[in-house]
Amino acid sequence: MTRRRTVLAAPFLVALLGGGCSEDRSAGDDDAWHGGRIFLATGNTTGVYYQLGGGYADIISRHLPGYEARAEPTGASGDNIPRVVTGDMEIGFSSADTAADAIAGRGAFQAGPQQVQALARIYSDYIQVVVRSDAEIETMDDLRGKRVSTGSPRSGTDVIATRLLIAAGLHPEHGVERERFSLPETVRRMRAGTLDAFVFSGGLPTPGIADLVTGAPDTFAFLPIANLVGALTSAHGPVYTSAVLPRAAYGTRRDVPTVTVPNLLLVNPAMPEKLAYDLTRLLFAHQAELASVHPEGGNIDRTTAGDTAPIPLHPGAARFHQGG
Repeated sequence: MTRRRTVLAAPFLVALLGGGCSEDRSAGDDDAWHGGRIFLATGNTTGVYYQLGGGYADIISRHLPGYEARAEPTGASGDNIPRVVTGDMEIGFSSADTAADAIAGRGAFQAGPQQVQALARIYSDYIQVVVRSDAEIETMDDLRGKRVSTGSPRSGTDVIATRLLIAAGLHPEHGVERERFSLPETVRRMRAGTLDAFVFSGGLPTPGIADLVTGAPDTFAFLPIANLVGALTSAHGPVYTSAVLPRAAYGTRRDVPTVTVPNLLLVNPAMPEKLAYDLTRLLFAHQAELASVHPEGGNIDRTTAGDTAPIPLHPGAARFHQGG
């Protein structure tokens, strides 16, 4: 895997967050790690990872002397972790369930445990099961035999979609007509009517889903899935919780009971302690700027950000969370 050394952060972020040099000189290192280049592995371009990654990269570039950061679109969690491990990327967004599989060497990571550490727990993903209203799907069981996209291969969405189908009593490969499309391609096919439903794990609102739902009112609906939390927890531990997908997120007619999973920022254990400390500090010193990029940036809670179990905190991040 070779990182692309092009500026990929969305152009609107520059206008939104502004430019110029920072007065914050306390963060600089005499010898910048990896030549001062920090690449962030994010996700699909219409997802929250990519938007927040672009905002975070801009903050790093402006407030961490000696470093320039860039957000890269990727296949999300399952793609990001190997990139962080190999040093292809310096920071990776990941859902906690995929990260837990990675350090344990299970699931998609059966070749061996992946050595990653966390900077912080950030916002939580909402598991969103979206269906075409004309497909006569009201419960997960109604997905049987339907055309369902479960997200990009190796993404966190693909992991949770598989688990969700099994929890609902559906074989993920034979119980449905499974497709693995990126979110942009999924949205295109939902509009065209060549998919009946899809699963996506993301923050609220997820831009691609917002475009789909608000662009064709009453054409699409969200399935309630909170009743599956018990089965998910029994099989995979307490990483999943129930929550309500609020109607205000997409302007739908009602709230929808769903499932959530935390997200983490991951790094390689080889990252210098001071750099990890400063990267974590910037999340909170400039959180208002992240929130201006996407509302989920405002949902990073300082009181729980150090709770990244079972992923260990990087020592530099641990020092920040402990007030050191």
